[in-house]
Amino acid sequence: IISVWMHPCGRWKARLGRMEIDARFRYYFQHPWSRLVVAYLVTFFNFLIFAEDPVSHSQTEAHMIVVGNCFSFIVNKYPDGGWNVLKIVMWILAIFTGLVAGKFFFHRRLFGRYLRLKMFREDHGSWMTMFFSTILFLFIFSHIYNLLLLMTGGMGPHMVTEYMGIRNESFMKMAAVGTWMGDFVTAWMVTDMMLQDTLYPEWGQTARRFWKKGNNRIVLFWTVLISLTSVVVLVISTDWISWDNLNRGFLPSDEVSRAFLASFILVFDLLIVMQDWEFPHFMGDLDMNLPGLSTTQLKFKLPVCKRIFKEEYHIHITGKWFNYGIIFLVLILDLNMWKNQIFYKPYEYGQYVGPGEKIYTVEEPDTLSHFNRSTLTWEWRSTNIDPRTNLTYIHRDISDHIKSLDFFNNPCLVYHDCLSLSKCRQHMHQLLSVCTFCLALLIC
Repeated sequence: IISVWMHPCGRWKARLGRMEIDARFRYYFQHPWSRLVVAYLVTFFNFLIFAEDPVSHSQTEAHMIVVGNCFSFIVNKYPDGGWNVLKIVMWILAIFTGLVAGKFFFHRRLFGRYLRLKMFREDHGSWMTMFFSTILFLFIFSHIYNLLLLMTGGMGPHMVTEYMGIRNESFMKMAAVGTWMGDFVTAWMVTDMMLQDTLYPEWGQTARRFWKKGNNRIVLFWTVLISLTSVVVLVISTDWISWDNLNRGFLPSDEVSRAFLASFILVFDLLIVMQDWEFPHFMGDLDMNLPGLSTTQLKFKLPVCKRIFKEEYHIHITGKWFNYGIIFLVLILDLNMWKNQIFYKPYEYGQYVGPGEKIYTVEEPDTLSHFNRSTLTWEWRSTNIDPRTNLTYIHRDISDHIKSLDFFNNPCLVYHDCLSLSKCRQHMHQLLSVCTFCLALLIC
C-alpha cells in the first residue's frame, strides 16, 4: 500500500526535476550571448567555406539541382520562333500555379487545417510557402516543356537542365554575396532583437539604453549593413584579397573538413531559428520593431480589380517571418555547398590532383572540351606540350593549397590505410572528423 501511494509522488518529483533541467537548458540555449555567437559564427563560417571550396575556382558550367532547372527555364536556352512564346507562357503559368497552390493548398489546407501547425496560423508564413511551391511548380513545368521539345525532335540544345549557363567561379561569387547578405542580415537582426527586448533584463543594460535612444538603432543598422555589404561585394567580385596568399597552406582543408564545415553551417542555420524565444509556434506577444524600421509590421495594399475580387487583399509581413524567412533562402545555397563537398570529384569541375594532393584548376574554360578524364591529370598535363605556347599544359593552370584525398569515394582504402601504424595518426584525425560530421548531420 505504501509503495502504491509513493510511486505517483516519485513520478511527480522526476517530472519536476526534468522540467527544471529543461528550463535551465532553455535559459542558456536561448540566452542573448548564445544567440549572438551562433548568428555571427555562421557568417564567419560561410566566408571560410567559400575561401576553401575548390569549386569557387572552377571554370566549368555551374549546375544546381532543381534550382538550376528553374533558373535555366526562365533565364536562358530560348529557342527561336513560337517556342519562345510557349516557354514564356509556361514559366509564367508555373509561377502563378505555384503561388495559388502554395497559398490555398499547402499553407491553408495542408499546414493550417490538416496538420494544424500553429506557426502557419491565419496567414503567417504564407509567403515562404508560396516561394517554395513556386520553385516546385517551375521544376515540374520545366519537365513538361522538355517533354514537348523531345516530342518535336532536334531540340536537344534547348532542353532545360540543371546547368545554368554560367561558370562556377561566377556563380560561387554570387552565392557568397547572397549568403553574406542572408547570414549577416540575420545576425544583425538577432542583434537588433536582443537589444530591444526585456526578457533577459540583466543583460546588456548600457547597450540597450543606447540602442533604444532616439533613432540610434535605425541609423546604426543601415550604416553598418550598407558599409560592410559594400566592402564584401567589392572584395569578392574583384578578387582583391586572395585567400591562398593569406593562408599560405596553413591547415589545408580536404573533403572531410569542408563537408564537416558545410554541415556545421546547416546546423547553425537551424539553431538560429530554434533559439528564438517563441519557437516553434511563434505565438508570443513580444512587441518589437522590425530591424532598421520603426514599425512592428509591414502592410501593403494590393491593387486588384474590384469587379472580379470583392475582397480587399493586403501584403502583411510580420517580424518573425521577415527575420527567419531569409534563413530558409540561405539554406538553399548552403545545401548546395554541402552537396558539392560530399560528391566532389575534381574532373567534373575541370580540376585535377597533383603532388601533395593539391588541387590544380584549368584556367581556360574553352579548352576543357578538348580534354577527357585521362588527359585531365597531373601526369599528362606536366609532360605534354601545348602547341600554342610551346610549354607544358600545367604552366597555364593554377594550384591551390586546398587538397583532395578522394575520401568519400574510397572509404575502404582509408580503412585499409588505417591499419598501417605509419598512417594511423593521419587517418584517425580523418575518421574523427567523419564521425563528428555524421553527428552534425543527425542533429540537423
